[in-house]
Amino acid sequence: MRRNPRIFPPRKQRGAAAIEFALVFVIFFGVFYGLVSYSLPLLMLQSFNNAAAEAVRQGVAISPSVAGYSGVVVAQANAAVVKQTQWIPSALGFNAASYTTVNFDGKLLKVTIKYPKSQLTQVLPVLTLPVIGDVPNLPTFLSAEASLQLAP
Repeated sequence: MRRNPRIFPPRKQRGAAAIEFALVFVIFFGVFYGLVSYSLPLLMLQSFNNAAAEAVRQGVAISPSVAGYSGVVVAQANAAVVKQTQWIPSALGFNAASYTTVNFDGKLLKVTIKYPKSQLTQVLPVLTLPVIGDVPNLPTFLSAEASLQLAP
């Protein structure tokens, strides 16, 4: 004779799923918010590096025989930074003229872009998580620099 095992109904666990969801959601949300909030600063930093390098390349492409050579090099480098960073939305408050420094002393061309974190956090809120801390935890300035020394 075959016995049928007794099937007991599961115990009632009211609220267990809600507690598990709350614990997992905090971790998931922290990872997701970190991914989203770090992507914009990293994209901007990469754009700043590209803009500074392109400004140096276009600045040294000027022939030294041009009248007012130093001024033309600086103007060309500034124009290159403006062109390379024009994709940045106006809500982020980036102004190439304000945050870009171009120095040329006849031998060394140096382009520096320094964008303050305070401008970025006006659009991208900082979230403080209990164990992790501030997300995104950014440096005071997002900065990029490119330089080229011309042969004597």
